[in-house]
Amino acid sequence: MKWCAKCLYPESSAVKLSFDEKGVCSGCSVNEQKAEIDWDKRAEMLKEIVETYRSKDGSNYDCIIPVSGGKDSHYQTYYMTKKLGLKPLLVTYHGNNYLEVGEENLKNMRNVFDVDHMIFSPSVEVLKKLNRICFKLMGDMNWHAHAGIFSTPVQVAVKFNIPLIIWGEHGRLDLGGQYSLNDLVEMTARDILEHCKRGYDWDSMTDEGLKKLGRPELSEGLTARDLFCYKYPDMRDIARVGVRGLYLGNYISWDANKQTKFVIDNYNFKISEQSFDRTYRKMSNLDDMHENGIHDYLKYIKFGYGRATDHASKDIRLGIMTREEGIEMVKKYDHVKPRDLYRWLEYVGMKEEEFDRVCDTFRDPKVWRKNDKGEWEKDNMWDDKK
Repeated sequence: MKWCAKCLYPESSAVKLSFDEKGVCSGCSVNEQKAEIDWDKRAEMLKEIVETYRSKDGSNYDCIIPVSGGKDSHYQTYYMTKKLGLKPLLVTYHGNNYLEVGEENLKNMRNVFDVDHMIFSPSVEVLKKLNRICFKLMGDMNWHAHAGIFSTPVQVAVKFNIPLIIWGEHGRLDLGGQYSLNDLVEMTARDILEHCKRGYDWDSMTDEGLKKLGRPELSEGLTARDLFCYKYPDMRDIARVGVRGLYLGNYISWDANKQTKFVIDNYNFKISEQSFDRTYRKMSNLDDMHENGIHDYLKYIKFGYGRATDHASKDIRLGIMTREEGIEMVKKYDHVKPRDLYRWLEYVGMKEEEFDRVCDTFRDPKVWRKNDKGEWEKDNMWDDKK
């Protein structure tokens, strides 16, 4: 196994990486571009773009901002309302597993930014069924959240004729360097389907769809009417409205730590008072109590690393943590089986033994092996032989 010489990402990363001749990953290489970019010029570029979408007669919203209520959501909304003077419509896909502090933050946004906020909450029974199907199908019970977050706001854009959508940072650009910051990548249906939705669309979750995938035993009786919010709009409607999704991280130098402090100090954003089992950060993923927990534990099972690796790698790139300090965070957190597992097992009606058995089917054989005692083991970046 190879690890980045600068951050902590392994070559088995869920977000695909490449390494240069010095052993530095593509995510770090793209991050280094930030020092070369004229961010004032980029900010002016964004201002010029959004001005063309401002409602000319004030009869409609100027843009849509998809929000979870988290730190990034607060900063996106601050930037659009206070810096650029737009009137946005906030749109939230609510996956039903918010932490209490996450719910408070979500409700906070309407008041502190004086904006309209649309929250879509799917049927809880449908959500439980999707949790079970997607855990067994792809080792990701949160597929519904990835799909809903990236489809629901686009549906609203089409329905209300609001062409401009403002996202935060592009996740795979930021983590793995999928694109250059100079590409100014924008939202596409293909990117959402292939990456955000893991290559599965809404109809994969119906009985007929699961039969086509060769997994009829996972059927939960879901129909098209149950899965409406996960459908990306027809491309003819996208073209008619002129829907365009921009990533704010292409136009401002994205620094989650500084931005979080800013929205805490100025807009009443709250971090978790409780520590997480699998990461040292308390400011991220407050909209889903399982995102930092068993959802991330599954990433560790599949790819051999977890949320502490993600967060420490970000902080190493920002220059606020050394690689050695990051390795200590990984040692402490990445392997932990989190306590929220038991809440989720009760939520979906599953036994821990079944959970563990299904988890093992997703272990990457390039990462994991069984030792003489029949226990799973893998190489680590701190092993003496590395």
